[in-house]
Amino acid sequence: MYQAVTILGNLGSDPELRRTPDGTPVTSFSVAVNKRWTTKDGQQGEKTVWFRVTAWRRLAETCAEYLGKGRLVLVEGEMQEARAYQGKDGEWRASLELVADTVKFVGGREEGGTTSGTTNGTISGADIAMVADDEVPF
Repeated sequence: MYQAVTILGNLGSDPELRRTPDGTPVTSFSVAVNKRWTTKDGQQGEKTVWFRVTAWRRLAETCAEYLGKGRLVLVEGEMQEARAYQGKDGEWRASLELVADTVKFVGGREEGGTTSGTTNGTISGADIAMVADDEVPF
């Protein structure tokens, strides 16, 4: 079986790089995917869906180095988990967690984030190996 998810959105915060006890790099960041539309009566609608993205190994290090809050990215990966929770305002929401296989940087430096060197690029996480939950230090 195989499943893949592709999202295009902006980073909601700077990536957080950590290491497992055996030294494996892991980076987490949030991506906001916005949908805008106009209703039949001319009203503007907007909805934002947040994804929590995790990248491993070299992909994790590259994302931590080149991505920053506001940067537009295209992420391809596998949906790991979806959890429902109730927000502070009482509304029900979902937390969608994605493990990245590929991250494509979209736009230039002015699009958000800090870069040194290449402003557009594709990073593949083909060497991603699954790590047990008890090995992740967060």
